[in-house]
Amino acid sequence: MKHVRHFTPSLFLSLVHVCLVQANYAPYFFDNGARSTNGNMALLSLSEDTPVGTHVYTLNGTDPEGDPVTYGLTYEAGSRRYFSVDKNLGNVTLIEELDREKEDEIEVVVSISDGLSTVSEKVRILVMDANDESPEFVNTPYIVQVPENAPSGSSIFKIEAVDKDTGSGGSITYFLQNIHANKFTIDRHSGVLRIKTGVTLDYEKSRTHFVVVVAKDGGGKLRGDNKVFSATTTVTVNVEDVQDTPPMFIGTPYYGYVYEDTLAGSEVLTVVALDGDRGKPNNIHYCIVNGSEGSFEISNTTGAISVIKSPNQLKKEVYELKVRASEVSQEGDISVYAFAMVTIRVVDLNNHPPTFYGENGPQNRFELTMYEHPPEGEILRGLKITVNDSDQGANAKFNLRLVGPGGIFRVVPQTVLNEAQVTIIVENSAAIDYEKFMVLTFKLLAIEVNTPEKFSSTADVVIRLLDTNDNVPKFSSDYYIARIPENSPGGSNVVAVTATDPDSGLWGEVKYSIYGTGADLFLIHPSTGIIYTQPWAVLDAEVNSKYNFYVKAEDTDGKYSLAEVFITVLDVNDHSPEFNENIQEKTMIIGSPVKIEAIDQDAEEPNNIVDYSIMQADPANVFDIDQSTGEIKLKSYIRSLDIIHNITKNKDCIWSVVVQAKDRGSPSFSTTAVLKIDITEETLHKGPMAAFLMQTKDNPMKALGVLAGVMGIMVLITIMISTAMFWRNKRSNKIMPVRRIIKKRQTPQSRTVRMEWLKFKRPSNAAEKFVVEDDAKSLHNENSNNNIQFAPVLPTAPSPPPPPALAPRGDALGWRVPTVSGSLTPKFINKQLKKRGHGTAHNALVSELKMKFEKRNAAIGEPHI
Repeated sequence: MKHVRHFTPSLFLSLVHVCLVQANYAPYFFDNGARSTNGNMALLSLSEDTPVGTHVYTLNGTDPEGDPVTYGLTYEAGSRRYFSVDKNLGNVTLIEELDREKEDEIEVVVSISDGLSTVSEKVRILVMDANDESPEFVNTPYIVQVPENAPSGSSIFKIEAVDKDTGSGGSITYFLQNIHANKFTIDRHSGVLRIKTGVTLDYEKSRTHFVVVVAKDGGGKLRGDNKVFSATTTVTVNVEDVQDTPPMFIGTPYYGYVYEDTLAGSEVLTVVALDGDRGKPNNIHYCIVNGSEGSFEISNTTGAISVIKSPNQLKKEVYELKVRASEVSQEGDISVYAFAMVTIRVVDLNNHPPTFYGENGPQNRFELTMYEHPPEGEILRGLKITVNDSDQGANAKFNLRLVGPGGIFRVVPQTVLNEAQVTIIVENSAAIDYEKFMVLTFKLLAIEVNTPEKFSSTADVVIRLLDTNDNVPKFSSDYYIARIPENSPGGSNVVAVTATDPDSGLWGEVKYSIYGTGADLFLIHPSTGIIYTQPWAVLDAEVNSKYNFYVKAEDTDGKYSLAEVFITVLDVNDHSPEFNENIQEKTMIIGSPVKIEAIDQDAEEPNNIVDYSIMQADPANVFDIDQSTGEIKLKSYIRSLDIIHNITKNKDCIWSVVVQAKDRGSPSFSTTAVLKIDITEETLHKGPMAAFLMQTKDNPMKALGVLAGVMGIMVLITIMISTAMFWRNKRSNKIMPVRRIIKKRQTPQSRTVRMEWLKFKRPSNAAEKFVVEDDAKSLHNENSNNNIQFAPVLPTAPSPPPPPALAPRGDALGWRVPTVSGSLTPKFINKQLKKRGHGTAHNALVSELKMKFEKRNAAIGEPHI
């Protein structure tokens, strides 16, 4: 029982497995829709210009059990493989280039498999057309025979071209290249070639025509672009001759010679005539019309002319035979004809040289008058020259040569047998120039070639030239440069321009004129070319120093040339240096220069270069001036006011210096000015006090009142310092130098104050009006003797207190009140004072203030001794 239970489950599982295997369903493709890109490729169509490597389709299907599927592509045996497929993804790729014209349908077997079952389907893929083919002409080459009398407008040929494409890409239109240059037209749709309306063919002018025909398709898409293809072919149109042209003699003119030893019946020369219709020529029949006088005969078929009498029987020296050439048709009828003249000369043996003949017989000088520069290739028709050698055969062969200036003319022919008309042809027109040669002379040489005697003869050819207006007036220079001083009066000559015209007579006369924006101040003489200034013109180098304009030289026919004129107005020293003021006031701080400046209005150097010098100063040896810059400074040894005080007794330190500004022109001009220099030292600190003093420097009374108030507060300090100095000097008779006293001091700052010219500054409050700067450059000693020559460093004085409300009146005038050195009068007040004559009083007041300040500084230093 246990055995049965074990067997039954195993048998059941085996039966289930067999049933599942038998129930497996095959995979299948999804159906295509219109323009679908996945499925079984049943409705796929591709353009033949699809690039190789393009993903063109995706095979897509499924398995009912959901098993993974794979895809495949197979082809019939012998078929070209156009596609490949990714077996897992189903991506179909184009691997071979398509060509609809070779294969417009491709059969492919597609398959799908789930590993157990495989389903295959045969599908057809349509190849769509692209415009990838060019038209092709059929039945080429095209050669057409057309008679020359074909009527205009008649069709002569039909051209056919095919294009393997479909649609517009396969439609063809025809047209001709160079439609205006040929004699044919073509129907653009049918390709029928016709003779143009109003045009006829002529075999004698052109036997063959080459017509280029273009066939163009209607265009279409190719790889995304619209393409139009075309093809060309050449149609050869051969024109057939028709009998419509008379015969023509060749080798004319005809000359023949009968020598004294010529036998009767000998051939003299042969005339040749050809049918003008060269395609189907007729036979030619020759005959002598007149002039033979029974002495000559001609072969009817060959044209050979023979003498039928012995030379001694010939009564004339020259025979003129009129020969007729007639066309004989195939039926034997004589239709059209032509005439030629044959000249036969009776001559002796080789005993004559070549001889030149004119219209009246032998001639060895030929003259011709002609205009210069004839066209190249022109024949000198006025020269009627014939050359003849009476000998026979090789003895009558000679060369012609033109001896003279080479390359101008050439002679034709160069080799002559018996006789020829001499032609002289222009070879170099430019060399035939009246201005170079009024007369051209050549030697015309004829010399035999193959005779031992080398007989020769010459003739003079004289060509007289007539002038034409072939030259343009030409200036001697393309530009003219002139210079004229600015002080030149109106009507002054500037420059003479020269132009020449080598033509003769009136053609060589030159007329001058000028124009241009720079020509307003100038005139030109029309015949001499002299340029001069307008009578009213005033030149000024300082206003405009450069002018330029054009000058024109013109002949009577209007031929002209141009040149450019450049005129420079030269500067003349006509301005003097000018100072901005004749009297100037300057404040000089010791160690810093002051500068004067004068301007010279001249335009150029050296007229506007100014040199400066001091003409007068008192004392004379105090100032130096820089010649070029105009900077004035003290002599190098003057370093303080004390040194200046030792030089002069003028304590206000204001001097008048006469300075001169002189230019470098020739002649030179100069100007002098008076410079008032106020010398001071830079001692005041910039602050309210300095600003106040600058504001009141031109009002000394106001400054004196304010400073007197300040000094009233400092009177007690001054008395104490004076008393201490007195007792010290009384105890010791030795005068101690300030330098030693300074060494004993513990405070390094100097208390000596010296005021300088102050720059104007508006104080912000009343307390700032009395701030001053320190300067330790004053010279003094314990005894107030200022004659020592060294400058000790003094301690700095403390800032003075603000002035009291009421300044003392009664005793302020008795004190020695220090004052600020310098002019405190504003500039505009100074000018008024100068006009009123108060300059002396002003200078005295400033000097007094300066002396009081110096004494105050000396008194402040005494308590420190």
